[in-house]
Amino acid sequence: MSGREPMPEVVVVGGAARDITTDDPRGWRLGGGVTYGAFALARMGVRTGVILGLDPEARDAHEIGLLEAAGAEVIRVPLDHGPVFHNEERPTGRVQTCLSTSDPVPVDALPAAWRRAPAWLLAPVANEVPDAWAEVPSARAIVAFGWQGILRHLFSGERVWPLDPGPSPLLTRADLVGVSRHDLPHGLPIPDVGRWLGSPCDLLLTAGPLGGLLLRFRHGRIAGGRRWPGLPIHAELDATGAGDTMLAGVLAARVAAAREVDTGRDLRLGALASSLVVEAAGLEAAPTGAAIRARDRLLRSGGRP
Repeated sequence: MSGREPMPEVVVVGGAARDITTDDPRGWRLGGGVTYGAFALARMGVRTGVILGLDPEARDAHEIGLLEAAGAEVIRVPLDHGPVFHNEERPTGRVQTCLSTSDPVPVDALPAAWRRAPAWLLAPVANEVPDAWAEVPSARAIVAFGWQGILRHLFSGERVWPLDPGPSPLLTRADLVGVSRHDLPHGLPIPDVGRWLGSPCDLLLTAGPLGGLLLRFRHGRIAGGRRWPGLPIHAELDATGAGDTMLAGVLAARVAAAREVDTGRDLRLGALASSLVVEAAGLEAAPTGAAIRARDRLLRSGGRP
């Protein structure tokens, strides 16, 4: 995408994480909500602009070239320090250790023309998207927000612990909020979340292979909801990025509805995309629109992956 192309339909903002792994000769793999979300959107055919925070080691990552090849326009934002995590999968769940915290991604990295973008995905992974980003999208823009990216207690060299949720300008501005149910305290009454949200706002509560629940909040109260089921998959090889991909899929469907017709397929598209991304490791697992349509046809015909 050149500077003469139309402005992005969706601007994605966040810092790219480096996830430690032995499966890559670099010793790490690029990740984070911004990269998974941007890959999903671009491969689904959405014109995507990315404000991508990168630490020195990540600046020449080959995944950035793949993202650009998928059609995204990437603004590389140098950070002295970016998020680095070591993830250990245990029978009781993931244990995550923070090896590096992240500098903030500055608002002034945004090209002036992109401020008019009709949709946004604010996708922190380590609290690196400052509250000032809440004031950037226009009042008419659709704003999706990956809430779990600010719900982590991070100190370099220490295990990651959840932060208690609370009010945030990013939450208040968002029209669509995604979060895993595991990132919210078990004792938190979900109706109470409404006091932190703007109006209207849809809350996506993901539950991995079990599917999840969309709750519609209006004026701080639950005004409706829809469940979506977990979809059959071939095999789960890596669940990293599933929630980010779900959120991106729902946003992609809503962007398409605004420029065409509302097919009512937002949750279906998000669930299909997130089910496909877990079947391989790394960002390259992000599904294309063609792969999503093929999986949809297979499941509707009664087949199994």
